[in-house]
Amino acid sequence: MFIAKRLLKNDIIKLNISILKNNKNYFRKDGIYAMELKSVYFEDIHKDNTDDVFRIVQERAEELAIKTIVVASTSGDTAVRAVTNLNGLKIIAVSHYTGMRDPNTQEFTDANKKLVESKGGIVFTTTHLFSGLSSAMRKKFNTYVIGDIIANTLRIFSQGMKVVCEITVMAADGGLVRTDEDIIAIAGTRRGADTAVVIRPVNSGDFFDLKVKEILCKPHF
Repeated sequence: MFIAKRLLKNDIIKLNISILKNNKNYFRKDGIYAMELKSVYFEDIHKDNTDDVFRIVQERAEELAIKTIVVASTSGDTAVRAVTNLNGLKIIAVSHYTGMRDPNTQEFTDANKKLVESKGGIVFTTTHLFSGLSSAMRKKFNTYVIGDIIANTLRIFSQGMKVVCEITVMAADGGLVRTDEDIIAIAGTRRGADTAVVIRPVNSGDFFDLKVKEILCKPHF
């Protein structure tokens, strides 16, 4: 992963140069300060990637002093593993909305919810950002609208990339994360986790200001 900014005389320089000079990830070449980081790519899409994702997230959270993790979890199994394996971090588990699979049914089990909450985690259930009325339009009129278009565009990176963006905004709208602090969001494909990003949350009304700052890991396809 490579991030660069050319430092011109009249620029409003947002980077703290003194910090850059003392940060081992930064280097300067031809008037450009850049940051070189590692991204991990998983060859197989499998729930067994989950522990590696948590290891990567724990390490990067400590390096960046990030305190909040948002993780997608359907049945709650991944959320339980998150609160068990991620130390010293606020864990917000975002579930499917109630009735997504079957009417009046919540897939996040009561037993897993109790386990997550007993370890200080938060379980958050709300309407999905990209589906909601878009899903209703698709079911009723076989019409794909803006939520579907955004979701399917993000899926060209991975299913998890779509979900990390979605749950980050959902958590911001729910008042569970701040929009002026970076977090790490975790998601996956089917079961478990295979994607994690450093991301700056926004509310849904500012969706196109969402910033994915670092891709820590994702499937290689």
